[in-house]
Amino acid sequence: MAHQYISELAQHEEKTVTLKGWVYNVRFSKTNIFVELRDGSGFAQCVISDETVGEEKFEQAKQLTRESSLALSGTVVKDERQVGGYELQVNDLEVYTYASDYPIKVNETEHGVRHLVDRRHLWLRSKRQWAIMRIRNRIIMAIHEYFQKEGFLQMDSPIFTGNAAEGTTDLFETDFFGEPAFLAQTGQLYGEAMCMSHGKIYTFGPTFRAEKSDTPRHLAEFWMIEPEMAFFDNEMNMDLIENFTRYIVNSCLEKCANELQILGRDISRLETVNQTYPRVPYTEAIKILRGEQEVNGKNAIAVQEADLAAAKEGIQEKTKDIAEREAAIKAGMKKGARKFNEAKIIALRSEIADMEEQCRNIPKWIESAKNFEHGEDFGNSDETVLTRVFDAPVMVYNWPAKVKAFYMKEVDGDPDYVKGVDLLAPDGYGEIVGGSERETSLDLLVTKINEHQLPMEAFEWYLDLRRFGSVPHAGFGLGLERMVRWVCGIHHLREAIPFARRYGQLFP
Repeated sequence: MAHQYISELAQHEEKTVTLKGWVYNVRFSKTNIFVELRDGSGFAQCVISDETVGEEKFEQAKQLTRESSLALSGTVVKDERQVGGYELQVNDLEVYTYASDYPIKVNETEHGVRHLVDRRHLWLRSKRQWAIMRIRNRIIMAIHEYFQKEGFLQMDSPIFTGNAAEGTTDLFETDFFGEPAFLAQTGQLYGEAMCMSHGKIYTFGPTFRAEKSDTPRHLAEFWMIEPEMAFFDNEMNMDLIENFTRYIVNSCLEKCANELQILGRDISRLETVNQTYPRVPYTEAIKILRGEQEVNGKNAIAVQEADLAAAKEGIQEKTKDIAEREAAIKAGMKKGARKFNEAKIIALRSEIADMEEQCRNIPKWIESAKNFEHGEDFGNSDETVLTRVFDAPVMVYNWPAKVKAFYMKEVDGDPDYVKGVDLLAPDGYGEIVGGSERETSLDLLVTKINEHQLPMEAFEWYLDLRRFGSVPHAGFGLGLERMVRWVCGIHHLREAIPFARRYGQLFP
């Protein structure tokens, strides 16, 4: 039986269609059953009336549960009050299977994280996760659109590699026909080889880090996008990073408005990409971080202190709001109003939890910022404070050589610094891009490989790139899941990928 998709309902107003999908939610009254159907393309309310479908079919519909699968036929009616703006007035139905004891509630916040993570294969069906995965898809498409229109060639780097690109401490080692091999932590070295053939290339594939990190910003398996450009310096590299990330975010704003609304994403925070990204050298960034230098009249320490005071005040206001709503519910109100207030109380408690976390974190962030030592890498709190002052994505460049990879080019006249750049996303989402101009000196690369105690024989092929036709070149890596996390406004990377592989999690 042919069917239509929920996403196509606007094309079939006042026509009879058949939808096939799963019950996302269901409500019952004496004469009507209200099914919120999902079919992968969207969600729609479908009204089943005993008068329309008859007693036998109505009895079948009365047995429907969450995630039961079925086909519903009926007339498409415009109703802007409903999700998607259309409703299906059902005149026939066919149940494929009845689901029993579905383990995830419509309001997934009622479950603990462990419960949801262990049922990721089912959690993906929730409205929130559906929205995240569709935004992930849009980001992937936007990446390819941007690079293809800019004349880049998409190429693939190997997943098995015989050498480390950024140190040996966080590699997954495996056996490759009797030889030790590693799962790639980046495709960048191979990207350099490929750009010497094609000028501008990008790789897009899985990468692996064996860090035993259980933080919202770490995965053991994740996807990286790594362009590499011949005859680029780091200024050109930063121009590309800015234009590229702006294109991705604007593509999501244009084509994923419904999904962003489901997530409750404040799109004004994403629209900050449409201003020029501040570019700040590392040495200046430290002064800003410590509160020794202001930005447009803003002092990093004072801004954080004001944020702390606002969080404390917000907790008091929302706690009072909850108490008033609970008292009103206890005094008695109609079912609809009660459900609205109960949902609002859950949302307010979530907001309070976020503010309480701010109250715990901000004093630590202030202390860390005041005592930040020159030459150290930024932590999450430092990145959060820095972008809070600018209130925009920020590029920090010219980093201390000791905290960056061996292949980054030295700053002219100052070998203690390299021409690296990190793009920091605002609102605590941290580094989403890391890149640099690459070192072109054969002698310096040999010295750096030795300093990093890397096996020289494993890098002979890489050194050939400097022996035969070396040119200035640059590139960067964008972490796909970090980009998804930022655009969606979600807390943890585990929600930014269909099935997360991270420290302590191999299943499902």
